[in-house]
Amino acid sequence: MDAQAEKIYVAIGNDLQDGFKTLEWTLGKWNSRPISIVILHVTYNISADFVYTPFGKLPASVVSEEKLEVLRKYEQEKIDKLLSKYITFCGKVKAEILKVEKHDEPVQKLIVDLISRLQINKLVMGSTFMKSSSWKSKGTISGSFYIHQHKPHFCEFYIICGGKQVFLKDQKEERIMEDDQGVRVARRRDNKASLKKWVGKMFSDQTNTPERNSCHSSSNSSVNSNSPKSQNQWEIHVQEIESYLQQLLSSDLDVDDLPQENDSFQIITSHAAESGNNDSHMSLAEKIESLRSKINEAQQEIELKRKEAKENVERHAKAGWVISLCIQRAEELETSIKEEVKNRSELEKELNAEKEQMNEVIIDIEESKSRLSSLLELQTELSEKLQISTIAKSQAEVQLEKAVLTRAEMVRDIEELRRQRDVFNRRIEFCREKDAIGMLSKLNEMSCGYREYSAEEIRLATDNFSESKRLKSGGDWTNVYRGRMKHGAVAIKVLSSIGQLSQEAFQAKVDELGQIRHPHLVAMVGLCSDLKCIVFEYMHNGSLRDVLSSSDRSSRKRNRALHWLDRVRIATHVCSGLGFLHMAKPVPMVHGCLALSNILLDRNHVAKISGYGLSQAHDECGLRLDICAFGSVMLHLLTGRKWAGLVEEAMTRDREALAQVLDETAGDWPLDLAEEFAGLAIRCSSINSEPNADLSITRVMEELNKIKNKAEDAMKRGGSDTFINGDVDEADSCDVPKVFICPIFQDIMKNPHVAADGFSYELEAIEEWVETGHDTSPTTNLRLKHTKVIPNHTLRSLIQDWQSKRSTAASIAH
Repeated sequence: MDAQAEKIYVAIGNDLQDGFKTLEWTLGKWNSRPISIVILHVTYNISADFVYTPFGKLPASVVSEEKLEVLRKYEQEKIDKLLSKYITFCGKVKAEILKVEKHDEPVQKLIVDLISRLQINKLVMGSTFMKSSSWKSKGTISGSFYIHQHKPHFCEFYIICGGKQVFLKDQKEERIMEDDQGVRVARRRDNKASLKKWVGKMFSDQTNTPERNSCHSSSNSSVNSNSPKSQNQWEIHVQEIESYLQQLLSSDLDVDDLPQENDSFQIITSHAAESGNNDSHMSLAEKIESLRSKINEAQQEIELKRKEAKENVERHAKAGWVISLCIQRAEELETSIKEEVKNRSELEKELNAEKEQMNEVIIDIEESKSRLSSLLELQTELSEKLQISTIAKSQAEVQLEKAVLTRAEMVRDIEELRRQRDVFNRRIEFCREKDAIGMLSKLNEMSCGYREYSAEEIRLATDNFSESKRLKSGGDWTNVYRGRMKHGAVAIKVLSSIGQLSQEAFQAKVDELGQIRHPHLVAMVGLCSDLKCIVFEYMHNGSLRDVLSSSDRSSRKRNRALHWLDRVRIATHVCSGLGFLHMAKPVPMVHGCLALSNILLDRNHVAKISGYGLSQAHDECGLRLDICAFGSVMLHLLTGRKWAGLVEEAMTRDREALAQVLDETAGDWPLDLAEEFAGLAIRCSSINSEPNADLSITRVMEELNKIKNKAEDAMKRGGSDTFINGDVDEADSCDVPKVFICPIFQDIMKNPHVAADGFSYELEAIEEWVETGHDTSPTTNLRLKHTKVIPNHTLRSLIQDWQSKRSTAASIAH
């Protein structure tokens, strides 16, 4: 923290150079520590003293109040400029002004009072501070001595003359001011002591003359001049004279004009001696004659003084007349000056107005030049744009011709694509049937329809039954794990340890399941007797319940939503598998637990039934329960929910009511087809009622195949039938190239990435696949070498081009 700056008070007058030297000495004296300067300046009442005019110094009383106010302002401005220069001279040192107004009190007493009141510790005074127009030059010494003698003891007092410090010395009857080299700068006699001695000698000499002695002896011999009464009167006179002298000193009047000690004493003593010598040799008559002559001389002197006084009065009157003439002339000059100033001000206003007009004209000219330049630039720019527009018009005409030709080509391509779409649909259906038959044949070729796995093979395939391989918990009696064998992925059901099945019952159940082979029934591929687990083929798309519920849970999963045509096909697949069980020989097989969780989908959305062969019922009632459960599955495929009452209520109302309960994620159902599908589902779910008592699985399969054929025909026509929203969703139509569809989301890819198996997937789909613990390919079911994916920019460009052409074709068709 910086030390607090010490205040140094500097008293300076109106002499600019002396003030600068005093401030320079002060700054140099305390340059080693932080200080702040307080400049003391005494202001005077102009009206009480005098004023300066072009004709010299005049009393303030002879000047009018208006002129006096003008002079005051002039003097104040001059003082302000002077003080401003003092502040500027101090530079970086903080400086402030303290104005002290002087009235009747002497300035030295005012300074002493100010020291006591403000507790001034350090005071620096310039030699010109005590000088003023109302002071004489010798007042500086007496004023400085007064301040030096009467200041408080805590104040350090410095006197600066010509930029150097001077010191005060009081020697005998003289007061001396000298610098540090001993050179005398100024001196002053002690007038009080001189006056006292001069008066004392004068009285003592006059008292001791023979004439005074004779007069006193003749008039009053009893009275002596050296009596105590005379001594008291003398002391009284001396005190009065000293008091008067003190008043003169306090009024700043110089008493040096009083007679000096030596001269006065010599004059007085010479007259006294001369009269004494003459009187000693003169008789009484001569003395009287001498006195008469002296009286005459005195009267002549008095008359002379009267004449001089009269002449002084006349001169004073003439001087007053001259002063009045000067004042009158000054008023006339002042009036002329005011008129001249007024005329000059008017001329300056006119000149400023002319300058403003000229500046406005110049500005207008510059603005006009600028606008002209802008117009030229704009003309050039418009000419260039016109040329560019002409060229662009020509190019646009050429492009329009190309677009017309391209449109014709696109129309032809659309027709060709539609034809190829129909061919691809037939091939896809054929491949699906072929894959199912091939899988069935492959399984049939195995010895006894299945093979025996060791416990070590099962543990190796499931990573020792790792939780990451667990697919679902099927209740108290089974757990399902995803495993990997040499021929591909498998699903392994582990029977619960608390199960009541014996080894013989378990083997019998396995033998029964091993003999069942159908494209829409999940096939058993092996078993492990040691761990009591059964190995089934793996269904990549999980259960139908998971697929339908995932389309409801999040918008990301909605990409996996089943299209209405796929739902019709799945219903056909389930009905086919259930019909195979019901027509088994010699005894029909009842599933007994048909639900969405027991209907599994492979990567091509081919549906297969699991969980069969566990029911012990083989009667007609069990078959009816299976058909009823199948009806519930159909209603769930139709609405996405398991509330059959909604469909029954909507069927009793109108077609619009039915449209409100359909699953919107399946796309736009053909309304007639939806009514037939809903009607068949309701009949199946209410098979136990009297009108539907003769409904069999064979009849249900026939009617469902008819609905399937109608659905495929409607899809081929591409909207010839009546749809709920009037058209078919582009993304759900079957004319999309297979390579554009993500194998996981079954939707057109937006950001395709290549995985380690060489197939392209939607980035979000393959990341989710890996995050859920899968380490195999979703397409080949082989183990992935790594989980890194690479953007497929080529495929992405092809998809974008195809979508662009498809949008253009749709706009042309409309």
